Amino acid sequence: MRSIPFILAAFVASSPAAAQNWQEYSYPEYAFTVVFPAEPQIETTTYQVADNRPVQAHVYSVRQNNGVFKVTVADIVNTGLDEKAVIDHAIKMLSAGGEVKYNIPQRIDSVYGRLLGVAGADGSRSTAAVFDYNGRLYQIEAKELPGGSDTAADALRFEQSLVFTDGGSNRSEDVIRALRQACPETVGPPAGFDDPRCRRKAP
Repeated sequence: MRSIPFILAAFVASSPAAAQNWQEYSYPEYAFTVVFPAEPQIETTTYQVADNRPVQAHVYSVRQNNGVFKVTVADIVNTGLDEKAVIDHAIKMLSAGGEVKYNIPQRIDSVYGRLLGVAGADGSRSTAAVFDYNGRLYQIEAKELPGGSDTAADALRFEQSLVFTDGGSNRSEDVIRALRQACPETVGPPAGFDDPRCRRKAP
């Protein structure tokens, strides 16, 4: 179960994008599955984490219909960096040269991270989510290239398709319990203490 975003789910299900040849791809060595519109290219490269430290990363990507769909898995187990440093740096890199439209908590089952939307200075638009989990940075990004159109449903479909398959969590039971107590009216634990659904309306 994923927490947010959820507003456009019905639109995605009914849009022409849902009729495309999307297929689930499984990567058990990194404990995730994701849906791509075509078979992704796989590249082994380096990723710059905080402090400009290079680490090994694997990138899975497809470019189709004026959109780029990409998952990056970077090995951060030996960096000694805490989650905040890893996530903040990833967001800084993803939003470089653009304007962050939203930066909110995200949850996939019991794995917690951040979700952001970025309007690029070149006219591109991106939706991305980042997670620090099991010694790896998982980064999923859907980008609508300048001049592209009608890819919003594709972007949401892609971002929402990521699933962690090992059943683990990057939060303790105490933290999850505190999240439930902070936002008792949400369905399941909220994605974070700043989850927009936790904001009470003024009486």
